[in-house]
Amino acid sequence: MNGKIMSLTFFIIVFSFLVAGIFVIGNILSTKEKELGNQAMLIARTVAKLPEIQHELLSDKKPQEQAKTINETIEGIRIINKADYIVVLNMDHIRLSHPVKDLIGKKSKTNDENAAFTEHYYLSKAKGEVGTTIRAFVPIMDAKHKQIGVVIVGYNLPSIFEILYGIRKEILVATLLSLLFGAWGAWILGRNMKKQMFDLEPHEIAKMYTERTETFNAMHEGIITIDNEFTVTIFNTKAKQILGVTEDNLVGKKIYDILPDTRLPEILDYNIPIYNKELLINQHTIMSNRVPIEVDGKTVGAIAIFQDRTEVKKLAEELTGVKEFVQALRIQNHEHKNKIHTIAGLLQLGHYQQALNYIEEVKDKQEEIANFLNDRIKNQNISGLLLSKINHGKELGISVEIDMNSQLTYLPEQLDFNDFVVIIGNLIENAFDALQLAKKDEKKVMISIDQDDETLSVLVEDNGVGMSQEVIERIFDNGYTTKRNENHGIGLYLIQDIVKKFDGTIDVTSTPGEGTSIYVTFYV
Repeated sequence: MNGKIMSLTFFIIVFSFLVAGIFVIGNILSTKEKELGNQAMLIARTVAKLPEIQHELLSDKKPQEQAKTINETIEGIRIINKADYIVVLNMDHIRLSHPVKDLIGKKSKTNDENAAFTEHYYLSKAKGEVGTTIRAFVPIMDAKHKQIGVVIVGYNLPSIFEILYGIRKEILVATLLSLLFGAWGAWILGRNMKKQMFDLEPHEIAKMYTERTETFNAMHEGIITIDNEFTVTIFNTKAKQILGVTEDNLVGKKIYDILPDTRLPEILDYNIPIYNKELLINQHTIMSNRVPIEVDGKTVGAIAIFQDRTEVKKLAEELTGVKEFVQALRIQNHEHKNKIHTIAGLLQLGHYQQALNYIEEVKDKQEEIANFLNDRIKNQNISGLLLSKINHGKELGISVEIDMNSQLTYLPEQLDFNDFVVIIGNLIENAFDALQLAKKDEKKVMISIDQDDETLSVLVEDNGVGMSQEVIERIFDNGYTTKRNENHGIGLYLIQDIVKKFDGTIDVTSTPGEGTSIYVTFYV
């Protein structure tokens, strides 16, 4: 691994030098061009003001004689200043100085010098056989400010190879130092990286990642993990199946974009694990364990491990409903035995009319209750539950009354029968428990079920022992009970859990010694 890192580092250094070199050389060329331009202009101005040059140009000598004196003076200046050429032209464009002697005395025919003959000072750049040349053009003026000639000073720009050759020592030293420190840095970096990766090679890490992903996908529990930014890091196949997610490549997406009603980010907000919590997500009943992920004492994310308990819950609640119905049959059987014994006694005593009247009375009461439940409560299972509670109340000496205005035509789409059975059953059983503790001659439970286009509400009232405000504040806590019997303390907790799950409300009104009223509302 260290070898790969060093090779990569070497490549990066070379590439960086190449890129940096392009910019550096470009900058050097630009600087050199400006420097040579300034130098050429300075020399040209200096030559244009030399008295001996002006004197020769103003003399009546022939151009060949003028050139002899002028070229000798100019060549000395050119050599001292290392100019490639200095050319003096008279007003007839005749060269009076030039490094190439064969061109002295001949007329210059280049067009870019014409502006100089109209008293213009300027620089120009031209390409020739020896490369690019920077040239300064300066007019020569006499004492009366009359133009008498032109000075041209030229410098050849150095090539890239000449520039590199000129800084070859600096390049060599910089390259060696960069390679040395780069190799040392790569070795340190490689060692630290390997230490942080538990001395594993990249291919070993890739193998472990693949194995981990496949392991999570093989599990029968749904697993989702997120980081502190709510970004998904694991979302296994079972989680997709349970939650009905059909998208692929969920890693890297925000959890709210996948599951808008997820409760997993709450773990990051409160940093407290939650175990065996029943949740409703995408119409699935989920048994979830949600735990913060900590590394070196810091929370870096959260994990949810969950199972779909929808079918199991339905089965359990159906079994609970069956238990209620069995109990109702047992109570009804017991009550019918008592009635049969009463009828048999009347017949044995010869009171035939009284026996007939008794039978008619029982029949009317049963028909009244049955007709009411059939007409007003359209769910047969709930009707059976209410009937069983009425009979159970009779067995306990409690009068169970159903508001004659009650009605239930259908359950809201988000609320199923099993949850509604849990609510009604537990509310009535809690009322029975409160009445059994009360020392009253007349014990009553009043049940009202009301439904319209917007709400479904259930009201259960009793005239039992009632509750203090302190007890009311705690009755929905899991495991809290005021009874000494075992297996209590979860009924109202289950009711509140269902109410919260479906965004309903629950109100409790109670007065010690007078009774309790619990009102549950669901919004359609």
